[in-house]
Amino acid sequence: QVQLVESGGGLVQAGGSLRLSCAASGRTFSSYGMGWFRQAPGKEREFVGTISWNGGSTYYADSVKGRFTISRDNAKNTLYLQMNSLKPEDTAVYTCAAGNRMGGSTRVDGYNFWGQGTQVTVSS
Repeated sequence: QVQLVESGGGLVQAGGSLRLSCAASGRTFSSYGMGWFRQAPGKEREFVGTISWNGGSTYYADSVKGRFTISRDNAKNTLYLQMNSLKPEDTAVYTCAAGNRMGGSTRVDGYNFWGQGTQVTVSS
């Protein structure tokens, strides 16, 4: 069992940056593949990025590739999402997730535990 708490969301102008954090409880954080998803109003949950258990492998949605960077610090039980060059279409609730697939996953059903989410709003 792991509990996830996101932070770092907020309001930012287009072109700006934000860094999201996801703090995990428990001593098994390093055994989980981790991911970030987002959901905009009226839209389905969308994959953003995933990272393997040791941070050695990452994968991103095409819509954020080159702008967003996912990383993790297993010593601090924390997952990060650095978001640069933000666009209004990045506005959404961002949620982190942990899954037993240690290599990570792009699929919602690849994760067992979810945080509550943090709101990111990008103004034009």
